[in-house]
Amino acid sequence: MKTILIVDDQPGIRLLLDEVFSLEGFHTVTAGNGREALQKAGEARPDMVLLDMKMPGMDGIEILKRLKQQQQDLKVMMMTAYGELDLIEESITCGAVRYFTKPFDVFEVRDAVKTLLKD
Repeated sequence: MKTILIVDDQPGIRLLLDEVFSLEGFHTVTAGNGREALQKAGEARPDMVLLDMKMPGMDGIEILKRLKQQQQDLKVMMMTAYGELDLIEESITCGAVRYFTKPFDVFEVRDAVKTLLKD
């Protein structure tokens, strides 16, 4: 069973994505901030991370860099409510495989994750 770590400071988004991916048969782990995300990633060794770009404290780019240090082959998809091209480009440079702009189509996110996690 593949594991997905969902990182977002908005509880509603975490809950929605958790429900969608649980129903698809994935094991899900959620985190509301960067510190929690790094801790849970170390424990769960996820196959995929859905990571919010803008969060209080540690931003998504910093979390992405640290996650990639822990697990180089980790697939990370960024989520942002801001269409900031420089941050999106930086996240791709740092190893993100894809990004989605909020509000996103949850089915599009689901399909992208399923495609990226195919064996």
